[in-house]
Amino acid sequence: MAQGCFDLLFMKITSTPRFNCFLAALSVLVPTGAFAQAKHECLIEPTQTVEIRSPVVGLLERVHVKRGDRVSKGQVIATLESSAERASADLARFKSEMTGPVLAAESKIEFSKRKFQRRRDMHAEKLMSGQDKDEAENELKLAESELHLAKENKQLARIEWQQQSSLLHLRTIRSPFDGVVADQVLYPGEVVEPGTDNKPILKLAQIDPLRVHVILPIAQFNKIKVGMTAQIIPESPISGKYFGRVKLVDRVIDAASGTFVLFVELPNPKHEIPAGIKCRAEFQALADEKRDAQPGK
Repeated sequence: MAQGCFDLLFMKITSTPRFNCFLAALSVLVPTGAFAQAKHECLIEPTQTVEIRSPVVGLLERVHVKRGDRVSKGQVIATLESSAERASADLARFKSEMTGPVLAAESKIEFSKRKFQRRRDMHAEKLMSGQDKDEAENELKLAESELHLAKENKQLARIEWQQQSSLLHLRTIRSPFDGVVADQVLYPGEVVEPGTDNKPILKLAQIDPLRVHVILPIAQFNKIKVGMTAQIIPESPISGKYFGRVKLVDRVIDAASGTFVLFVELPNPKHEIPAGIKCRAEFQALADEKRDAQPGK
C-alpha cells in the first residue's frame, strides 16, 4: 500500500486524497518524532526542458541531431531552406561594398574645385563675369552633395546587409544550452511555423546539473536551508550515492497536505544519472539532528 502511495507522489498533485496518501506513506516509513531517521522520497528531473521552434515560417531542410544525442550551447541543430534569403543577403553585401558612386563623386568634386578656382581667379582679374564664377561655385557644392549622398547610400546598404544577414540567421536553429535531445517531432520536408500552438522541431533537456524535486513535511521547514548538502540515492538499477546542494526552498506551504517543496541541484557532468527516475534524499542537517538527539550524545 505504501509503495502505491509513493507512486502517486510524483503525479501532479491536484486533489486532497493524493496528499493524504503521501502522508500515509510517510507514517509507514517514519515513526512519530523520528523523521530524521528516514530517507525522503524524491524525483530526479532535468533542470529545464524546452521545445525548439523556428521564429519564422519555412520548410525544414535538415535536422542535424537525433533523439538521444548530446548537444552543446550554440550548436546548429536544424536548418530551414534559405536560398532566397541567402541571395538577398549576398545582394545586400555586394551593394554595401560598392565603391563606384563614391569614387565618381570624389572625381567630380576634384574637377569642380579646379574649375571654380580658375573662374574665381579670372573674375578677380576682371576677365570673367560674376555669374560664371557663381555657376562654378554651385557645381562644386552640387558635387560635394553627391559625395555625401553616395556615402549615405553606402552606409544604408551596409545596414540592409546586416538586416538580411539577421533574417538569414533566423533560419539556422541553434541549441540554447548544453543538454540532450529528448525527442524529435518534425522531419525534413515539413513546414515549420512559430507559435506555441504549432509543433516544435525538437525537445531538448538540460541534464547537467539535474534538479531533484523533494517534498517534506512542514515540521522540517526551518531545518533545511539553501546551500545545505544533500545525499541523493537513485532507485535501481542506478547505483551509487551522489551529492548536491539545496538550490531552492519553496516559501509557500501546501495547507491541505502540510508539506513544502525544495529543489536540490545535482551535478551530472558525465550524464551517468538519467532524468525522470525516483530517488531518496538525505540531508546533513537532519542527520546531525538525529545524532545529537541520541542518548549519551
